[in-house]
Amino acid sequence: MDAREKKRLQTLHGYRLLDTPSEPEFDSIVGRAAERFQTPIALMSLVDADRQWFKAKIGLDVDETPRSISFCTYAIQDDGVMVVEDASEDERFIRNPLVLGDPSIRFYAGAPVVAEDGSKLGTLCIIDRKPRHDFGKAESEALAELSSELSRALAARAKAADALE
Repeated sequence: MDAREKKRLQTLHGYRLLDTPSEPEFDSIVGRAAERFQTPIALMSLVDADRQWFKAKIGLDVDETPRSISFCTYAIQDDGVMVVEDASEDERFIRNPLVLGDPSIRFYAGAPVVAEDGSKLGTLCIIDRKPRHDFGKAESEALAELSSELSRALAARAKAADALE
């Protein structure tokens, strides 16, 4: 594990978010993303060492998936919004069990959720079961803004928790 990933994981664990109950502020932002982009699935994903865990979710019945099949792992490596128009035609995902089986991902767009120290902790992502070729610059900017709201909510949550200690 390189130093950057080690720092990212330390920051993620420092937020003490993993395996916590849902919280209205995060749920609301994820809900707005699903509504804004008319997707059946929207998630606030936190990418841990060996899993991605969903702090907020719409349209998915699981709480986590292995990191080895995570689209979000790729998205946190990008600087901007990562868009996969049709996962069944993308070499990175063509054999992914999330594409081949339930939830049958075709379209994915994910914007990093960034900690105050710059670490990318996870994503705000939207997912559809059908390919989409109409996700342009304006849509990417709107998703990035919603992701920034999640980042600000994380920072506020951390400050509130620190004040209680």
